[in-house]
Amino acid sequence: MYQLLGMNNTPKYWNTAKKYLSKKDKVMSSLINNYKSPSETILTSRKDVFFSLCKSIIGQQISVAAANSVFLKFKKKCKNKINAKTVNKLSTIQLKSCGLSRQKVKGIKSLAQQVIDKTFNPKVIPKMSDEEAIIYLSKLRQIGRWSAEMILLFTYNRSNIWPVQDIGLLRAISKNYNKKYLPPESYVRYLNKKFSPYCSVATWYLWRSIDPEPIQY
Repeated sequence: MYQLLGMNNTPKYWNTAKKYLSKKDKVMSSLINNYKSPSETILTSRKDVFFSLCKSIIGQQISVAAANSVFLKFKKKCKNKINAKTVNKLSTIQLKSCGLSRQKVKGIKSLAQQVIDKTFNPKVIPKMSDEEAIIYLSKLRQIGRWSAEMILLFTYNRSNIWPVQDIGLLRAISKNYNKKYLPPESYVRYLNKKFSPYCSVATWYLWRSIDPEPIQY
């Protein structure tokens, strides 16, 4: 879970989703009431998939603080222009000097090259279903299902993402629904069905219940 500033506005479905979830579930109603301030509840986005994918690769398997530190060095190395052409011009040594592992360097360089040669085209993603988009994004080096779901949730603001591999979500379900950790898969599926088509908003509020800081990507 990452935090960024300077985002755009809340998704159009947000208020409708709050009403829907509040009617469907008492716990969700309570969470929504606890976090009323717009500045706390907005699911925001840069709408820049290349930027978000780079940030996702950089942040894998390290703390938020470490990820932010590496990302700032990466941004500086890109001269504040994080796009495929800029990144493609950077050498492996330059990227490693930001604190990136060899695998992450390969992932970022591969992403840049695929955007340039159009073997990866972000423009097709809005036309895809959630599952099609997850499969498409997961074909990228260093991007697995969880990372793809975070991109759909935060960059594309898809309304019905339910990231069952996310430790924070599973912890929040255990805490709020008095389940052991890890919660039973059958119960996670039950909530998925209950909260559809607004699982993204439910996920957001569940995250907020264990992390008071607004979560952004």
